Amino acid sequence: MRETILKDIIEAMKAKDKEKLAVLRMVKGAMQLEEINVKHELDDVEMTQILSKQIKTRKDSITEFEKGGRQDLIEQVKKEIEILEVYMPEQMSEEEISKKVLEIFAEVNPTGPSDMGKIMGKAAPLFKGKADMGLVNKIIKEKLNNL
Repeated sequence: MRETILKDIIEAMKAKDKEKLAVLRMVKGAMQLEEINVKHELDDVEMTQILSKQIKTRKDSITEFEKGGRQDLIEQVKKEIEILEVYMPEQMSEEEISKKVLEIFAEVNPTGPSDMGKIMGKAAPLFKGKADMGLVNKIIKEKLNNL
């Protein structure tokens, strides 16, 4: 994944695609910063985490821009998210997430919302990079409230 991003930066330069180039350079900067922190070249799992953070930051920005009524910025950030999502692994559907959550519930056997931590402890490694953790959290809360 790392090499793909670096190759795509060069291709974006050649194609004079300024928008894609800017987004990929931000990813490259985040990637290099993380490599300095962990003192090794990042693998695909770590790259997925970086991309997830970049996408989450942009989604948070959209929320803020909506409050401010900045439609022009919303459109720009949505395009950036589309560029980043190309590099993300296939995301799980809501049904797949629900199915896995039910398996976790069978294993943990929660009694109420107070067991959220136990469930998230099992769910986080299972869904990390494969699903939107906000959606996972929402599904778990719904199921806990229905106990």
